[in-house]
Amino acid sequence: MPFEIVKNDITKMRVDAIVNAANNSLLGGGGVDGAIHRAAGPQLLEECRALGGCETGEAKLTRGYRLPSKYVIHTVGPVWRGGSEGEPALLAACYRNALALAGQNNCDSVAFPLISAGAYGYPKAQALQVAVDEITRFLEANDMMVYLVAFTRDAIELTGDLYGEVAAYIDDVYVQERHDFDREARRSQYLRDGAPRGMPDPGSLFRRPHREDNARNETVFSEANVERLTAVQGEAQAEMSGPRDETFAGMVARKLGEKGIADETCILRANVDRRLFGKVMNNQGYKPGKQTALAFAVALQLPLDEARELLTKAGYTLSHGDKTDIAVEYCIMTGYYDVTEINEVLFKLDLQPLGY
Repeated sequence: MPFEIVKNDITKMRVDAIVNAANNSLLGGGGVDGAIHRAAGPQLLEECRALGGCETGEAKLTRGYRLPSKYVIHTVGPVWRGGSEGEPALLAACYRNALALAGQNNCDSVAFPLISAGAYGYPKAQALQVAVDEITRFLEANDMMVYLVAFTRDAIELTGDLYGEVAAYIDDVYVQERHDFDREARRSQYLRDGAPRGMPDPGSLFRRPHREDNARNETVFSEANVERLTAVQGEAQAEMSGPRDETFAGMVARKLGEKGIADETCILRANVDRRLFGKVMNNQGYKPGKQTALAFAVALQLPLDEARELLTKAGYTLSHGDKTDIAVEYCIMTGYYDVTEINEVLFKLDLQPLGY
């Protein structure tokens, strides 16, 4: 099942289990720990008293009591001391042990905070990388919906240059698209309503065709030109990688075969639920949502022209009026196909993630 970063209050997550970034005593504290204890009520503290504390990196399970989640999994993250005292291994153990405990208790969904990234001082970008690595590794062999919950978008910090590059590309492309749209809207208004007071006559700004122009334009579409246009369209269709009547599922199946990608690998790369993958592949008439279609294009590592073709088969296009489309377009253009890191960037930009 997929992995998603969400902005929410973890105490309000309707999942089978939430993870508490606890201290060694398990008796409550500040931050996420205190919020979970307050939301769960005094019975949580009573049960925690009987657990006898928890070692750093380990995890223990209690009931959720007043929380919407059935369970609380308590794990103790490391205090950051520069990274030379085993902090990465201990933090990884927190996620690994919490996920194992969730699986042992038949949880279908679990929500984590970014462990140790608050008062314990673990650098946020490094803490995120550890979380993503362990969650991704777990999902390679297990079915579970895993959320990483941030109370604010600033709680998530990213490493590398992708976020800045995508943000800059969106600024360039989206601003130009809005400029072109607004200019065309003004032009249409001028031609429809005439110029506002004090403005030149629209005829001096935008040349309108005369009757003789129309007659001359009609002759352009002669029989020979129609034949030529038909031939050009046929050549464009021939350049497409698949037949005209190929479905979305058909193209996905063909590309999986051409690239030698196993179904399970595609599921992980696309960040989609296995049941959704089955629905897409087993129903030739099924058209997925746009975020799912984009996720398949990323998972199949398609070049931009083939990604556009795949989207078309699902009834969509890549639009420069949509910031998510622009972000994904940049990643595909630059050969960046890691759906998890793409979704991290989309989260920071407050855009819809891919997959599911």
